[in-house]
Amino acid sequence: MENNLKDRTKKFSFPIIDLVEPMDYSISKKVVMNQLVCSATSMGANYRATCRARSGKEFIAKLNIVLEEIDECCFWLEIIQAKKWYAVETYLKEADELTAIFVSSLKTMNKKLLTS
Repeated sequence: MENNLKDRTKKFSFPIIDLVEPMDYSISKKVVMNQLVCSATSMGANYRATCRARSGKEFIAKLNIVLEEIDECCFWLEIIQAKKWYAVETYLKEADELTAIFVSSLKTMNKKLLTS
């Protein structure tokens, strides 16, 4: 599952980058789109770091960063959707699925640490 999620988190960045590349830029769009690309790519990069965690506590700490980044992606996508700049439902669906996976992983790891 680890490699599958590494690939999935990386692949999440590609359509986000593709969304931003051809857009017409106003100051507000530029800010929102920059933040979206930063959080989307950071989520994948931070997940890779999570996979190299040396302990359960480090894994949890790093995975919480991943969760923060994907939640930030959701925020920026919701802004884009509310402003009706672009159709982003597909991106939001994938972001929600990734969020659910990371929340589930965190719950499982927290339980493991509590019972150890």
